Amino acid sequence: MKELSVGILGVGRYSPERRLTNRDLEQMVDTSDEWIVTRTGIRERRIAAPHEATSDLAYEAAVRALNAAGVAAEDVDLIIVATITPDMFFPSTACLVQDRLGARHAAAFDVSAACSGFIYALASASGMIATGLYRNALVIGAECLSRVTDYSDRNTCILFGDGAGAAVLGPVPEGRGFRSFVLGADGSGGELLNIPAGGSRTPPTADTVARHMHFMKMNGREVFKFAVRVIGTATEEALHKAGLTKEDIDLLVPHQANIRIIQSALERFGLPEEKCVVNVDRYGNMSAASIPVALAEAVEEGRVREGDRLVLVGFGGGLTWGASVLIW
Repeated sequence: MKELSVGILGVGRYSPERRLTNRDLEQMVDTSDEWIVTRTGIRERRIAAPHEATSDLAYEAAVRALNAAGVAAEDVDLIIVATITPDMFFPSTACLVQDRLGARHAAAFDVSAACSGFIYALASASGMIATGLYRNALVIGAECLSRVTDYSDRNTCILFGDGAGAAVLGPVPEGRGFRSFVLGADGSGGELLNIPAGGSRTPPTADTVARHMHFMKMNGREVFKFAVRVIGTATEEALHKAGLTKEDIDLLVPHQANIRIIQSALERFGLPEEKCVVNVDRYGNMSAASIPVALAEAVEEGRVREGDRLVLVGFGGGLTWGASVLIW
């Protein structure tokens, strides 16, 4: 049986209202606006309201994506939420979103691949649709990273923000849609970026809380080197699998971790800035939400036209990475 061509039918995004600026952070830790902008490119990030959890952000993005795609919630067969900040261990955030949407016929599960999670989720949903298992899938990247950020650690608190982006996947005409996926992992680098406690290895205790072990810890130097390397190799592999070259890229949609990482990719591929989506200055690093929010903004701004060749590429904790070539 010939596999179906699968593409994106609609996208949506949601950002919390509260902005945390570099000036705000200057009052919290020993840092400066100039230092943050020079090293990361970040000027502000969004912070979820006290009553908002990851499923709330995911729901808002999902509603917008379904409206854009013209797909009713009851016609969704599959919901995948990529997140490292679920509302709780279980039920999955995807199940919470399914209930709130009223998507009664949808299977639902979460994917945990940190900043690569949205690409992992796209690959999973695309494969299931291509083989005929499902027809319409809702893929969401959503994070409340502010809940696991230590605002006394100046190395990490400047980086992360909250948000959600969603895409509705379904069959598209032949020659369109996803042309390749590349997924990878290197578990030996797991300790470079993690939350040490809270799971079965180190369950929560008064001691783990007092020692800030439920917040993100990162070896910034090593993660940066990994990211600069893999954003290039993953993109090249995805292009090769799709039978394309770097000259064929109409728009690069990279994970928004650090402006210097993105600039390294532009230099490597000889791409002008107008062929790349950059919003790290306004949102910081939103982990699994970064790529779908950037894609949704690009679509809203009219930067994506039918037939355009897009490259989505992510990298992060695990260590993990993922890339995809998509004909819009």
